[in-house]
Amino acid sequence: MFEIIAVTSRGCCPASREFAAQAARIAASGVSKVILREKDLPPADYKVLSRDFLRECGDAGAELLLHCFAAVAKELNHPKIHLPLPVLEAQPGLRRDFKTIGVSVHSLEQARSALRLGADYLSAGHVFATDCKKGRTPRGLGFLSEICGEMPIPVYAIGGISAENIRSVQEAGAAGACVMSSIMRSEAPEEYVKTLIQKIK
Repeated sequence: MFEIIAVTSRGCCPASREFAAQAARIAASGVSKVILREKDLPPADYKVLSRDFLRECGDAGAELLLHCFAAVAKELNHPKIHLPLPVLEAQPGLRRDFKTIGVSVHSLEQARSALRLGADYLSAGHVFATDCKKGRTPRGLGFLSEICGEMPIPVYAIGGISAENIRSVQEAGAAGACVMSSIMRSEAPEEYVKTLIQKIK
């Protein structure tokens, strides 16, 4: 099943909407997973936010992955985390501490390294142009297809995913798509996710 994964970003949330309220709607919008990406927070603040999200995602039936803060995840006994590749390379022992580890990669070589270190899935990008990487050339569908073709684990596309291009991501072999700025800014996350799902059926 092709999955839609929401990645949070407080900076993308409109000032008119409180982050917590928008995030709660996103958790209940029909996404299969939520990655709590607020890596700029102090660990203590991230821990408080993680507790709230564990409840919100649990109530909504969405799987939650914490991001970067391995120590916080261990304190909360949460077995699922998403990491930048350099973090896992610097601390390969983290593989023993978590049931699920996702890793962000930006090249086939990085994907191979993440696989060797025991990643359970990858997010690969950025595939299309996106405001989050303004001015940086997207890697494109060829990049995504190459990684998907070699990796024996799920690969999720990230970067500029929209209703207009999500089908091409699926056709490139991705197991799903990660959306961040578009869903954080959406006035109706439930309808947004429904539209994405309709495009891939």
